[in-house]
Amino acid sequence: MEDEIELIMDEAKEAMAKALKHLEKELVNIRAGKASPSMVGSVMVDYYGSQTPLSQVANVTTPDGMTISIQPWEKGMIPEIEKGIHQANIGFNPMNNGESVIISVPPLTEERRRDLAKQAKAAAEESKIGIRNDRKNANNELKNLEISEDLKKNLEADIQEMTDLHIKKIDEIFAKKEKEIMTV
Repeated sequence: MEDEIELIMDEAKEAMAKALKHLEKELVNIRAGKASPSMVGSVMVDYYGSQTPLSQVANVTTPDGMTISIQPWEKGMIPEIEKGIHQANIGFNPMNNGESVIISVPPLTEERRRDLAKQAKAAAEESKIGIRNDRKNANNELKNLEISEDLKKNLEADIQEMTDLHIKKIDEIFAKKEKEIMTV
């Protein structure tokens, strides 16, 4: 019985931690005004007939806060990289100098910043919903166990405490990202 309870608690904790990790991944893709290699992380390039992530065919760097530089390992890949950036539809216009592909990241407008903040808030809300669902699943599993009502109540309180802690972390992560987005 003790093992089952521990398993339920561990599964809930793991699921909630995954929701946090997922949120962090989602927020990395929302740009905050300065150039970052992760902005082109979703770009796929046709590499000899197979779709390959950009990071596997080129070195992606940010020489300054407004530029992304993509140095392909094979010069013949430059047109494919440009094509991949256009197809990814991430809103950038790549230029090449014969050696590498350069992307100038335009500064964000106030309206765009608000849109990105809303997008980040939506991602945070989805993570909160996921964590609440994890709590519900754990509580349902506890209800099916043959244990005393007092123990059930104590375990449900522990699960609620875990839920509150993870939701607080989500709020902190979102607040940090929102500040980053809204800072000019």
